[in-house]
Amino acid sequence: MTTSVGDHASAGVELLPIVGLPEFRPGDDLAAAIATAAPWLRDGDVLVVTSKVLSKVEGRLVAVPADPQAREAARRQLVRSEAVRVVARYGENYMITENKLGIVQAASGVDASNVASGEVALLPENPDASAAALREALRALLGVQVAVVVIDTMGRAWRMGQIDAAIGSAGLRVLHRYAGTIDAQGNELAVTEVAIADEIAAAADLVKGKLGGFAAAVVRGLSVVDDGSTARDLLRPGNEDLFAIGTAEAIAQGTREGRREAVLLRRSIRSFSAEQVDPDTLRRAIAVGLTAPAPHHTHPVRFVWVRNRPLRAKLLDAMRAAWRADLRGDGWSEERIDRRVARGEILYGAAELVLPFRVPDGAHEYPDERRGAAEAAMFTVAAGAAVQGLLVALAAEGLGSCWVSSTLFAADVVRGVLDLPADWSPLGAVAVGHPADGPLAPREPRGDGEFLVEL
Repeated sequence: MTTSVGDHASAGVELLPIVGLPEFRPGDDLAAAIATAAPWLRDGDVLVVTSKVLSKVEGRLVAVPADPQAREAARRQLVRSEAVRVVARYGENYMITENKLGIVQAASGVDASNVASGEVALLPENPDASAAALREALRALLGVQVAVVVIDTMGRAWRMGQIDAAIGSAGLRVLHRYAGTIDAQGNELAVTEVAIADEIAAAADLVKGKLGGFAAAVVRGLSVVDDGSTARDLLRPGNEDLFAIGTAEAIAQGTREGRREAVLLRRSIRSFSAEQVDPDTLRRAIAVGLTAPAPHHTHPVRFVWVRNRPLRAKLLDAMRAAWRADLRGDGWSEERIDRRVARGEILYGAAELVLPFRVPDGAHEYPDERRGAAEAAMFTVAAGAAVQGLLVALAAEGLGSCWVSSTLFAADVVRGVLDLPADWSPLGAVAVGHPADGPLAPREPRGDGEFLVEL
């Protein structure tokens, strides 16, 4: 048992903002700028630097469109590309992810604040290495031995507001472990660990702030010990992640409310924004749809994703011409035909178009019409289940969709334009895109009423 390993607290500390730093751009010499603005740095000081300034000088800025919707779409794509997993999601715009650094935080650390209009910043590729390089450069320039902490703003589970936390560190013991020590009342401490680097990050923000343009600050007066640890040592290993365990337990016990809400998110969206759909997101939704039950261990559905824009226009134009011809044959006026055909414009304007088809692969053949019709109906039901699975999966991904039946009425036209086999039976079309009126919200379940017959 250890009676004392020293306390992490100091008799007093000073918090000193570094003023006079310029607006940084890729390739700038950060160490030289700090040495010029803060020649008063001393041995034992802890230099705290925002990750944003390192992102700038290291060229981690990405150009994005000026249009707000396009800018947001580009930001979301960067969030996904910087993530290794999505921990939690709220609607389409808010995601908690684990990023490539192993840090769990909002939006993979992708940020548009305090950068030029038309840009967003990614986190430094290796904040610990950046901290070590800056520390060494300042030693060479000023002859002082300082510790360096790189910080980023984060939220906290079950707490309101954000604080700054360490994502990079050099020259500092990032954790002060008290396990095995005795407190003033004679109690042995078992698991207490103080995240020194995070406390320094939060303290520095009290003088650095968010609006004043201060990219760095100094914490002076701490007893600094360099034990070789870095900010990566602050990341909790997966096998100790109680949040992940809690999630697994919740799933095991059945999160009925969440599952019900996912189904109720699906509704027919008839107006889409100009934002593009992430192809991987659509592929995931299609993969979910393909898990629908099928007869005889078959695969009765094919999804045709018409990505070629000229081909899509050719298909829809041909379908529209066939529809108009049918309506003229019914004796409709041109004005009435125009109004009816206008309903199909949604298929032109959607970001993506997916066509489901029923295919007879593996269907049983019967000598009589009755059983043959039943077999065809069974395959149609199975393919319809896959379509519904796709629609629900799209909603769960935050995408809007609308199933339109028009291909059913122009089967030969569809097969001809797309050069598909004669036994592929179209089951409508699914328009996919981001809802024009914002994130999806779950509907209220329908009352059963006359639609449920109990015997």
